[in-house]
Amino acid sequence: MAVLILGLIIFLGAHSARIVAEPWRLRTIGRIGELPWKGLYSLVSLAGFVLIVIGYGEARQLGLPLYDPPVFTRHIASLLMLPAMVLLVAAYVPRNHLKARFGHPMLLAVKLWALAHLLSNGRAAEVLLFGAFLAWAVADFIAARRRDRAAATVYPAGEGLRTVIVVVAGVLLWAVFAAVLHQSLIGVAPFAR
Repeated sequence: MAVLILGLIIFLGAHSARIVAEPWRLRTIGRIGELPWKGLYSLVSLAGFVLIVIGYGEARQLGLPLYDPPVFTRHIASLLMLPAMVLLVAAYVPRNHLKARFGHPMLLAVKLWALAHLLSNGRAAEVLLFGAFLAWAVADFIAARRRDRAAATVYPAGEGLRTVIVVVAGVLLWAVFAAVLHQSLIGVAPFAR
């Protein structure tokens, strides 16, 4: 469990610079430059991610049940993952209605992903992993919206065709991930349980 905790601290810590240390972050970027900052940020994030993957794999083997979710929560989780995947795609397609409306669809996607997995998993490793990501995403979304208000940020208006592309791509991503990728990458078939 220690490797998982270390990975979460490193990965979410790096991703929390804008939440807890925005002045320091801006000073550092000003001192070393934007590209070196992004390179360092990426390396630290990658190191944290690798530790999360290794640590989660080790911690899952321990089992350590905290609660036993009812079977219906797995169905709720599968349904929650559909808008999560659509929001994930919305983060990368410019000028769609979801991005225009929410500003930070990636953070909303992370919140839905984490909540869905907390509902359907009750072992200590899952609760730690998804609980940490949910807490971080909530804090980051609040901080991002606060920055948007302070800067009077206006997101470009959404376009219908781009929004349709986002929804279709998100649904396809959800279907492919649920039917194939989740099993091959995570070792769990969401619809087979």
